[in-house]
Amino acid sequence: MDDKEKVIKAFKDSEEPLNATKVSQISGVEKKEVDKIMKELKKDETIISPKRCYWALKE
Repeated sequence: MDDKEKVIKAFKDSEEPLNATKVSQISGVEKKEVDKIMKELKKDETIISPKRCYWALKE
């Protein structure tokens, strides 16, 4: 499983929106890498922000 898949899995498994630090803790991926991956996911609208600085998978 690559880092991007780990980040997406962290979002799938979570009941609530996550910030980058929490995603990093859950997935075991470095926060710097999580930030890059989340930037891509935001760009292609895979994740959306229900509240400031927190993100969740788009339904």
